Amino acid sequence: MVTLTIDDITLTVPDDTTILKACEIAGHPVPSLCYWEELNEIGACRMCIVEIDGVDRLVPSCIDKVSEGMVVHTNSPRVRAARRTNLRLILSQHNGDCTLCVRNGNCSLQKLARELNVLYNPFPKDIQYNVWDMTSPLIRDNSKCIKCMRCIQVCDKIQSLNIWDIAGTGSRVTVDVSYNRNIREADCSFCGQCITHCPTGALRERDDTELVLEALADPEIITVLQVAPAVRVAWAEELGIDSDTFSTPKMVGVLKQLGFDYVFDTNFAADLTIMEEATEFIERFTHRDEHPWPMFTSCCPGWVRFIKSNFPEMTDNLSSAKSPQQMFGAVAKSYFAKSIGVDPHKIRMISIMPCVAKKEECALEPMRDACGDPDVDIVLTTREFTRMVRSDNIQINEIPDSDFDHPLGTGTGAAVIFGTTGGVMDAALRSAYYFLTGENPNPDAFTAIRDIDALHGREATFTIPGTGDVRIAVVSGLGNARKLLNNIQSGKAHYDFVEVMACPGGCVGGGGQPIVDGIHTNVHRGAALWHIDRGQKIRFSHENPDVQELYKSYLGSPCSGLAHHLLHTDHHAWDMPKHLVTE
Repeated sequence: MVTLTIDDITLTVPDDTTILKACEIAGHPVPSLCYWEELNEIGACRMCIVEIDGVDRLVPSCIDKVSEGMVVHTNSPRVRAARRTNLRLILSQHNGDCTLCVRNGNCSLQKLARELNVLYNPFPKDIQYNVWDMTSPLIRDNSKCIKCMRCIQVCDKIQSLNIWDIAGTGSRVTVDVSYNRNIREADCSFCGQCITHCPTGALRERDDTELVLEALADPEIITVLQVAPAVRVAWAEELGIDSDTFSTPKMVGVLKQLGFDYVFDTNFAADLTIMEEATEFIERFTHRDEHPWPMFTSCCPGWVRFIKSNFPEMTDNLSSAKSPQQMFGAVAKSYFAKSIGVDPHKIRMISIMPCVAKKEECALEPMRDACGDPDVDIVLTTREFTRMVRSDNIQINEIPDSDFDHPLGTGTGAAVIFGTTGGVMDAALRSAYYFLTGENPNPDAFTAIRDIDALHGREATFTIPGTGDVRIAVVSGLGNARKLLNNIQSGKAHYDFVEVMACPGGCVGGGGQPIVDGIHTNVHRGAALWHIDRGQKIRFSHENPDVQELYKSYLGSPCSGLAHHLLHTDHHAWDMPKHLVTE
């Protein structure tokens, strides 16, 4: 242990504590910009500098450790002046057109300028601009990059994709796609973690709200909306709604106020996914010699992109089941269109997802099985949804609660947990157990894979009577997925069923979710989904009455010919970019 003094406060902390952490413990936190605990501790921005007695230079507190007897000053005149100078230098290379920035009001740079009372800048502007593919789901604005390197760190350390790298030298140094590629040439998963870790508006998703507004204004178009489970536990964060108003019925009421003709729950399609995927797993499990082993979940498009680019030889291990988003679109433009007697070509299928990769998934050529048009036409992130709410000046507290429409608006507890790591596996095991034994398990029988540590994941073995042991693994974050696949290929690990989510914590921590800079909120959001599951009257996908009716009146049975046509896909029917650099 080490005893030190911070602004006349004496405290004792472990000897490996950073000065920044010690200042936080002392109740005198210092500002930071590039810092993100356990991810980006590089001292690049120099905003966290402090003065230490006996040390000539000012010290970046995020990377320097405490020492015995150290005397720290967090806000001396010298420190204040240096911080303002450093901030002004950063601002001189930053496009400060904040009113047109997607992060206006939620920008760490903007917040810091306000807190440090920086009202003018004597340094001349020197801003770099670049040309970017504006059709990409992921947009980068070089003029707003502050060179904090967070995007590089999260992509390298957490996702192991190495999409971003340092470009240029000296004062012209910046961040760009690695190996001098454009984003379409890179094997990007479009997970969006670089967006959620960016402190400014240098990275954002492609904004598709205008496409939605055009559809809403067209009297010839029938707008059908689906909302993913993870959206309901995050949508209110950027809108400042109190916890009493933070509810799914309120969200549905707001969506109907926006003018959508039908508002449905993606949970319906999540239950449908379980019917197909659990049936497929049983077929593979009981005939394992005929299939690649183990079987992988396929509901996360970022994960599918990852395995196709980094482990293409294991593509056939993926379940052929489409994601819930795509299943919903296929059902909406076939079964639902027929049920309401409309031309499916007049339906505009819109999704609100916690995910950036969903924008790319819906544009894939194979995802046109219902009527030849894209099964899903437009995908909005949770952030785009909240921006639409603001732009329509909706007074949320005055909007009455509402329910999802039917027949595609019913979801079970098993469906809602799709939004958090371990939820897909939990839901699939509940129904697989029933399909094999004719009896429901305890819906809480699979708690060993819940409350996932996003840094490590979980593995477990469950016994299904009359069938045997099922070895499963659950992991989130593509870096963890890489380790898992390497262990499977080397023979170090043996599983039957594997769930992977590209984003740490699953969809609740998706790249399209509200941004809370410097804080991971996936644990809190995930816990909320497990809580919703426990409160549901129906907790098994196979008991969803609307799903049962869909099979009875239209699809026939899980994995039937029509079900395969609408709800399954060939993962080989589209290609990822080729690697342009060989080592």
